[in-house]
Amino acid sequence: MTTGGTGAPRLVLGPLLRYVGETAVTIWVETDRACQVGILGHQARTFEVAGHHYGLVVADGLRPGTEAEYQVALDGVVRWPEPGSPFPPSVLRTLAPGRPLRLVFGSCRLAELPVRSRGRARARHEQEHGTDALRACALDLRDTPRQRWPDVLLMIGDQVYGDEPGPATREFIEQRRDPARPPGYQVADFEEYCTLYHEAWSEPAVRWLLSVIPTAMIFDDHDVIDDWNTSAAWRREYQAKPWWRERITGAFVSYWVYQYLGNLAPEDLGRSELWRQAREPGDAAGVLREFALRADQGAGGSQWSFTRTFGKVRVVVIDSRAGRVLTEGRRLMLGEPEWQRITEAVCGDWDHVVLATSLPLLLPRGVHDLEAWNEAVCRGAWGRRLARPGEWLRQAADLEHWAAFGASFWQFEQLLTGLATGAKGPPPASVTVISGDIHHSYLAPVQFPAGTDPRSAVYQAVCSPFHNLLPDRLRRSQQLATSLAGRLGGTALARLAGVRKPQLRWRLCQGPWYQNMLCTLEFRGRGARIRFERTAPDQAQVPRLHPVGDTELS
Repeated sequence: MTTGGTGAPRLVLGPLLRYVGETAVTIWVETDRACQVGILGHQARTFEVAGHHYGLVVADGLRPGTEAEYQVALDGVVRWPEPGSPFPPSVLRTLAPGRPLRLVFGSCRLAELPVRSRGRARARHEQEHGTDALRACALDLRDTPRQRWPDVLLMIGDQVYGDEPGPATREFIEQRRDPARPPGYQVADFEEYCTLYHEAWSEPAVRWLLSVIPTAMIFDDHDVIDDWNTSAAWRREYQAKPWWRERITGAFVSYWVYQYLGNLAPEDLGRSELWRQAREPGDAAGVLREFALRADQGAGGSQWSFTRTFGKVRVVVIDSRAGRVLTEGRRLMLGEPEWQRITEAVCGDWDHVVLATSLPLLLPRGVHDLEAWNEAVCRGAWGRRLARPGEWLRQAADLEHWAAFGASFWQFEQLLTGLATGAKGPPPASVTVISGDIHHSYLAPVQFPAGTDPRSAVYQAVCSPFHNLLPDRLRRSQQLATSLAGRLGGTALARLAGVRKPQLRWRLCQGPWYQNMLCTLEFRGRGARIRFERTAPDQAQVPRLHPVGDTELS
């Protein structure tokens, strides 16, 4: 292989280290033209989507528990690592049976400002949004021995903000259409989504981080638009907008290309008819557009949930956005067939089960009861005249978490109870529901009703945001809702509306924290620990992670 070469293909984005198993890994790239991508002796031809070129290299035949530095060659010319990089060479590490597992997670990340941004703009950005936790993580790992690196990073929602793009995407929008017309400075189609992902993942420290830590991803509302799929009324309103069809199509196509494809294990890729079609000669945009339109119409038929297995740790990532059933009077986070697949996925002899859902299952109790009350009002518990104001409040206040889908919340309660009591197989040592979305972080242990014999420690852990601080006015509202008065008021409203009292009980034992955060779950045999870290600059003004909470779970 050669290095350099002005006429050779170039990397546009990546490499992203995605799936990693004991003997195989996948690595994703975007290039500026069609080419052959080579990594560690394995080759893959790029595929084309609307004039953009992507490659997914499957490197198999590796040995468990080994490390390998890797380069990325395009048509035989090395394009990664970049010359003069301040970061170490990219390395991949295969899983090893019995090795402790470090799982890092979080959500909600606005892109950093471009490196060229200086002075007042950067200072204002830092003041409004704080220090990016992923950038701080990268700078910490640069000086950390590899045996202490995370084994996987779960990015559970709002990897990009389609409704709040950064300056690079806004500038691109100005160059191609009039932002005075809807959808304004929000992204409009696949082309603008591509720019949005470039803006999010091009910062040098974050780009290196994504090249060395395996990632798994699931979307939330801002990957498309705020309040996405809140209710049937919301869908009717947005489907009537003339720009919505291109927006949702671009969102699904870009999500499949940039996020979802790398979630799949090599054997899952081999079974995917869409992946086969996308790699056929020619532009795959038409095939993917048809798929995207079907995906948007498939209420209750989510196809985005997925699982990962790390020895005796089972991770199930749940799509709690695209697969919703929004029928009035029977709202569900997931359709019945999809929920059945989730319950089957956790059955087995596991030491630990992690259930990842972008939206928290267990909110602070006052907020939980407020959302449950609102759902009851929307379906007519206080009469048809108040149902419409209830729907307005649901959208205005983002009252659309699991508590606002009462039937699905009850299903989740039954799932946790079955896992903890051994009704679904040998009880794991710990069951942890991990979530993001709400721009504050906390840990809440779960207690079961009297007469239940739980043999698993069960927790809700929320980590949000990576990089998007909650404005002061919203923080004050959140603090009011979680105060004693808010808790009592929410509970009273819920009972007056006839809402069933939850079977589970929970309380916040750590947090809430409102800073940019990163959370780590560490599993050693039957033992589990959780650590929350916030961002703050050191004495040299370098972003760093600082522990704020460390708890033994089992």
